[in-house]
Amino acid sequence: MRTVAFYDTKPYDRDYFQRTEHANQLGWRFHEFRLNAATAASASGARSVCVFVNDRVDRACLMLLAELGVRHVALRCAGFNNVDLVAARELGVAVTRVPAYSPHAVAEHTLALLLALNRKVHRAYNRVRELNFSLNGLVGFDLHGKTAGVVGTGKIGHITAGILRGFGMNVLAYDPFPSPDWACDAGVTYTNFDTLLASSDVVTLHLPLTPQSHHLISAASIARMRPGAVLVNTSRGKLVDTTAVIEALKSGQLGGVALDVYEEEEGIFFEDHSGEVLQDDELSRLLTFPNVLITAHQAFLTREALGEIARVTTTNIHRQEAGEAFLEGTVL
Repeated sequence: MRTVAFYDTKPYDRDYFQRTEHANQLGWRFHEFRLNAATAASASGARSVCVFVNDRVDRACLMLLAELGVRHVALRCAGFNNVDLVAARELGVAVTRVPAYSPHAVAEHTLALLLALNRKVHRAYNRVRELNFSLNGLVGFDLHGKTAGVVGTGKIGHITAGILRGFGMNVLAYDPFPSPDWACDAGVTYTNFDTLLASSDVVTLHLPLTPQSHHLISAASIARMRPGAVLVNTSRGKLVDTTAVIEALKSGQLGGVALDVYEEEEGIFFEDHSGEVLQDDELSRLLTFPNVLITAHQAFLTREALGEIARVTTTNIHRQEAGEAFLEGTVL
């Protein structure tokens, strides 16, 4: 039985991974801590490691893994910006991911955030629990007839645009690699990034983190947005310059922000810090705004998505151990 070192594990991970078809053919070694160069020695005896978004699989980590005989990094997520692919290739370490676990899960959470933020559901919920039934300060706006800008039109962007169209919104889209046939069928209009920013009441991000997309939402791009627009990000935290967002919220240039990701979320998200003083000053500041809603990277967290993540990841690990070609999610 081949051993798999599994990092940053949570109870729901163990539950779904141990149900999969190949689970009994793999020896799971579950670790609650994250994988990085300092913890890589814990992979001793494993040929595969299973990692998540905040594990840091850089060159130093990969060199140590390779020395231990690890030949496969299996990401149980879609993004792979936390893996040094150049180093992995040089060291002969295969890298796989889960490219599309459930685009519906993320798209639906995007709308959940938008609706809750716009209609002040989070604030109303807290008021009512304190027997405060006042409606002052809870005014929102109709989505119907407004314009939404979808930045990134992969599978999640497609589904999000379709849901927004279902609310009667006009939908603009921007993507370096547009899908004109889909746009025509979906009633979506492609435009350039600046026009999308200037024309949209809601801007929602659905693109990977690359050197080109890092801080795509910056002070300069926010200045080009329609005053009072709402920004939603369920993709990657570093797409957004947090300092610029805080200044735009203070000035009123941004009317609201809904985030499921945060650029410095590592070490904060996925953990319980309720008994501690939060050391991240920018996240602390964001949490003081009444027109900011933050969830802790949970957009993927549905039964369907967890099941698909476990299935694809364990299938890739099993095939790698058997010397078979990868069929799903191969990066290297």
